[in-house]
Amino acid sequence: MTLAEKIISKNVGKNVYAKDSVEISVDIAMTHDGTTPLTVKAFEQISDKVWDNEKIVIIFDHNIPANTSKAANMQVITREFIKKQGIKNYYLDGEGICHQVLPEKGHVKPNMIIAGADSHTCTHGAFGAFATGFGATDMGYVYATGKTWLRVPETIRVNVTGENENISGKDIILKTCKEVGRRGATYMSLEYGGNAVHNLSMDERMVLSNMAIEMGGKAGIIEADDTTYRYLENAGVSREEILELKKNKITVDESEEDYYKTIEFDITGMEEQVACPHHPDNVKGVSEVEGTELNQVFIGSCTNGRLNDLRIAAKYLKGKKVNENTRLIVIPASKSIFKEALNEGLIDIFVDSGALICTPGCGPCLGAHQGVLGDGEVCLATTNRNFKGRMGNTNAQVYLSSPKIAAKSAVKGYITNE
Repeated sequence: MTLAEKIISKNVGKNVYAKDSVEISVDIAMTHDGTTPLTVKAFEQISDKVWDNEKIVIIFDHNIPANTSKAANMQVITREFIKKQGIKNYYLDGEGICHQVLPEKGHVKPNMIIAGADSHTCTHGAFGAFATGFGATDMGYVYATGKTWLRVPETIRVNVTGENENISGKDIILKTCKEVGRRGATYMSLEYGGNAVHNLSMDERMVLSNMAIEMGGKAGIIEADDTTYRYLENAGVSREEILELKKNKITVDESEEDYYKTIEFDITGMEEQVACPHHPDNVKGVSEVEGTELNQVFIGSCTNGRLNDLRIAAKYLKGKKVNENTRLIVIPASKSIFKEALNEGLIDIFVDSGALICTPGCGPCLGAHQGVLGDGEVCLATTNRNFKGRMGNTNAQVYLSSPKIAAKSAVKGYITNE
């Protein structure tokens, strides 16, 4: 059985397999400022009381601080819902992006079923959980009952091997997107493995799981291991609970017949990758797009706004200036990351280089605020999507890369690995 099949089977109390339809119990349900009001509207047609006020997590991240009166009014609705329902876990004052805050605060653990009203909820599969996104109507039902249904997905196994100190998790997932294609994993689970994945930090693993949806994936799962448990301990999960999670660890045998298909590649000698407009699977080696002039570079998002990403970017920006024809925006993925970056002097490096530092949140990634593009402008971003219009303008172009390539390119004013 695959990881997805085993996690779902554990939840429903019997063995289930790809294409089975099942009702599952949700361990954690998450909505944010953009999706809570619609979820509340659906919920109120079903019930007047949430199923469990301790298993719901609500986070403001998409339009924080509010950039329009509409966004502000949506946040008013959400605050009133939290008070009325006595929701215990909420982060409303710039705590960070939902997909960073959830694991950072210890809400995400192996073997869980996590439902989120955001397509990048699949990020949490990096912890050995089955995490996937739902629409507001579905989330309203989850808030009311704690349950939902799904079809057990088929699984594509992605084995990544080899060693290459120049290759990051972002390069690995962009290469995967190219191999699988933008629709190649529709309603499937991507199961990542191989020594190159095993050697990644949790920050990097979250990048792989985060972008499963860019191939149409329902989930992106990585088997829990000691790296996972160390992260959980740092997030405040008790030793007793971690020991219990280890005891109930779910593993896979990697039997070929369990998978829809298996994709393998070796990163040894692989070049850093860049996704070109207007799809995440339109991927080329960085040398193939060398010299593409840039108006803006953005380092941040739920994909690459973590502490290690900021450390890497600072390494290549220290003592240098952003090109006079290029804007650099840096947004830490959470308040705690922001504070640590301040303590380490990373923020000083960014400010001295000429970068703009913004409140932790999603801002420019979805084209809401804090970095919307103008007509004809070109941006290199460490985000997960470069669809036409994604950063707020259908007449702009967005490329995707790792923080290293983004930082180097911000100094030069064009895409480069030099």
